[in-house]
Amino acid sequence: MTNVELIKEINRLKAEKNAIILVHNYQRGEVQQIADYLGDSLGLSQQAAESDADVIVFCGVRFMAESAAILAPDKTVLLPEPDAGCPLADTISVEELRKLKAEYPEAVVVCYVNTTAEVKAESDICCTSANATKVVDSLNGSKKAILIPDYNLGHYISTKTSRECILWPGNCPTHHRLTIEELIKAKHDYPQAVVLSHPECGADILALTDEILGTGGMVKFVAQSSSKQFIIVTEQDMATRLERENPDKEFIIPSRKLICPNMKLTTLESVYEALLYNQYKVTVDQPIRDKAYQALARMLAVTN
Repeated sequence: MTNVELIKEINRLKAEKNAIILVHNYQRGEVQQIADYLGDSLGLSQQAAESDADVIVFCGVRFMAESAAILAPDKTVLLPEPDAGCPLADTISVEELRKLKAEYPEAVVVCYVNTTAEVKAESDICCTSANATKVVDSLNGSKKAILIPDYNLGHYISTKTSRECILWPGNCPTHHRLTIEELIKAKHDYPQAVVLSHPECGADILALTDEILGTGGMVKFVAQSSSKQFIIVTEQDMATRLERENPDKEFIIPSRKLICPNMKLTTLESVYEALLYNQYKVTVDQPIRDKAYQALARMLAVTN
């Protein structure tokens, strides 16, 4: 089928099955266009929790679909590409987290949403790149916080809070592979451009950045800005959304390496087949779900 035919069939199946399609900002442009909700991890989590749909088709990676299944256990959650994982989430295991907690028993565990359901279940509260500092500042009790698993995000948070932060040496390969030389060149080539960087980038990159924002923050900032050029330092299809919504502005990706292969696995065809065959359901075992739900719910309570 052509893309036009696939989209028609997806819409038919969506109506037939009372389904909603949630799409992350890093997805392919054609997948972004079929979204009922297009957004960042926080927005997608909120939509999953609040939706009255029977079926949630999650166009993202596995930890996102798990979060939807945790927040909405009465719904069917489908991940169109079962192999769409997250290398950052894989940098810490439950066993490693338990060992870290034993070393710092007085610390509160703040878990980035880019983690498995099992790791969330071992954590006290979740956060996203958009609300991480607010979450850390909201903590009561211990003056120490274990921030997992992204070191760059954790380091950035540590500069914004008085709380002592214990960091884990994980990173997002996509954000981590951008070099300082590539960003310097982009700034030289586009001297009027505003640099927007994701906090998963290294400290050297953030030091040359005008605004440090999650993807949802980038959407809002660009829409409100009078600037006409932006260097976007995150996964390349963030620029795809920004270009579509701001056709009068120019967006520069400083490196061809800013691509997440896991996010690119999802296609219109895989979304169609997931709906057609009701396949690749994501479920979370009840004991894990109960504990992980508390960590996610605490985050949403701080954010709302």
